[in-house]
Amino acid sequence: MECERGMGSAVGQEPKVLMTIVSWVKEVAKVPVIVKLTPNITDITRPARAAQEGGGDAISLINTIQSLIGVDIDNFVTYPVVDGKSSNGGYCGPAVKPIAMNMLKNCAQLPDLKIPISGIGGIENWRDAVEFILLGATSVQVCTAVMHYGFGIIREMVSGLERYMDDKGFENLDQMRGRALPNVMHWEDLNLKYKVVANINEDKCIGCQLCYTACEDGAHQAISLSDDPLNRKPTIIEENCVGCNLCSLVCPVESCIEMQRRDDGKEHLTWKDRTLAGNIPVTFNDPLAGGLHHWVPEPAEALTKQTPLHYKL
Repeated sequence: MECERGMGSAVGQEPKVLMTIVSWVKEVAKVPVIVKLTPNITDITRPARAAQEGGGDAISLINTIQSLIGVDIDNFVTYPVVDGKSSNGGYCGPAVKPIAMNMLKNCAQLPDLKIPISGIGGIENWRDAVEFILLGATSVQVCTAVMHYGFGIIREMVSGLERYMDDKGFENLDQMRGRALPNVMHWEDLNLKYKVVANINEDKCIGCQLCYTACEDGAHQAISLSDDPLNRKPTIIEENCVGCNLCSLVCPVESCIEMQRRDDGKEHLTWKDRTLAGNIPVTFNDPLAGGLHHWVPEPAEALTKQTPLHYKL
């Protein structure tokens, strides 16, 4: 029920039509019917339920994502060019894996979905396969990676999966399938008292200051620079740090910046708890929102030309 270039995607976006077509196929099918779901939809659980209601034996997800890969800026047409014109295609490979895992999780957590789920999207090694199985996949499928590396990668995936199962003590796939699902919650159920902050290893730091630029210009202004121009190593402002991990992601040195836990694990408070207690912010500058210790410039200052400190170094 999916083809990003034809009617498949449109059919997959309409649960009633999908259910009807699946039921027609089941009337004459002599083999199990696996319904492939489109990711080009807001809520993938609706077609998942429709596939089951239509009699589908299983579902598979995701297919490719509607996309354009680029534009010929000299001839004003998108790629790939076909006689001066173009159209959208389907995006696949490792980049779609996070989207695929989220949609897989959404379907696997449905209490009323009883049919198997075949996971697809960016799987190219044994670890990817394990992640999909832990999120509820009954099987996994590989396409783009085989195009790149050939069928030989399947042997490596199987051997890696076997070693992982031995290490964890799993005797079969059923014992590991869906093990991560109970720990994937709605954001309002997460513990607000959990506190981690970044820590910079000065012995490993090379003074590139990429972490400072990222945090100062795109995050929480939780990293400071020394007034000494000869000291290029930044430091963490812990009261501003929210543990977003951005600094670690941009750091070119492995394990130079790590997140360290600061709470003692004794307190547990969720946003849902605060909502039920009537203890949530109602205005943009409500002290209940937190973060008011951050320096906020006056709007007029944005009109002045000021060069940030890190741009001068």
